[in-house]
Amino acid sequence: MTSSHSVAIGGFGAIGMAVARKLDEGIAGLHLAAVSARDREAASYRMQNFRKPVPVIAAGELAEYGDIVVECAPAAVFAEIAEPALKAGRIFMPLSIGQLLVHPDYEDLARANHGRIIAPTGALLGLDAVRAAAEGTIESVTMVTRKPPGGLAGAPYLEQQGISLDGLAKPLKVFEGTAREGARGFPANVNVAAALSLAGIGPDRTRLEIWADPAVTRNTHVITVEADSVRFEMKIENVPSVENPRTGKLTPLSVIAALRGLVSPMRIGT
Repeated sequence: MTSSHSVAIGGFGAIGMAVARKLDEGIAGLHLAAVSARDREAASYRMQNFRKPVPVIAAGELAEYGDIVVECAPAAVFAEIAEPALKAGRIFMPLSIGQLLVHPDYEDLARANHGRIIAPTGALLGLDAVRAAAEGTIESVTMVTRKPPGGLAGAPYLEQQGISLDGLAKPLKVFEGTAREGARGFPANVNVAAALSLAGIGPDRTRLEIWADPAVTRNTHVITVEADSVRFEMKIENVPSVENPRTGKLTPLSVIAALRGLVSPMRIGT
């Protein structure tokens, strides 16, 4: 790697665009090298407004351009971005963290090729505390998620179960189970649960509830951890992204903070 790390971004929607713009504005030690997008023509048009336009390429080519490959694309193309990056020994920064539960072999792939998987905190908080507690013994981790009904629209689990949220007048619990089951049924909604489970006691012991709540305007997560070293409860209310209500405005900021942490001379937190 050079003194300035190249960053290639997979996905040029609300999150990818925000991260790319910040890199284009300038972060010492980092530079934007390429992006991929489903609609490459539209992405190339948007790229014209950047100070330093970069190529819009296929998802599978990102590892050829970036020391760091950031994934903020639909879950369906996760493997297309992840596998080349890990095989090339890159730093891979995924936001579709639920897909790491689907592909548990990716950790071994990273290890074999001297790559790294660094998952940003995203729309969550307290992962440092969970990771620290996991060095001891954690008895239980639970998360209760409440989202406006529109933020859950199109989730595979709702479609499979025939659950309609149209005209919902009061809170409805639409799911209760493990983080692994939740990540499978709500791939665009509960990457936070996957991150929480990987930081703590695993996806099969982390419990998750998901509520569609017409009374809330923010994506809300309440996390409770019981451990031999600590008991804590955390609540976060994320402002939904205007472009994509399934994610919050904090998510791209978390990616930018994670990228900055790779090159900063000082890092605060575990």
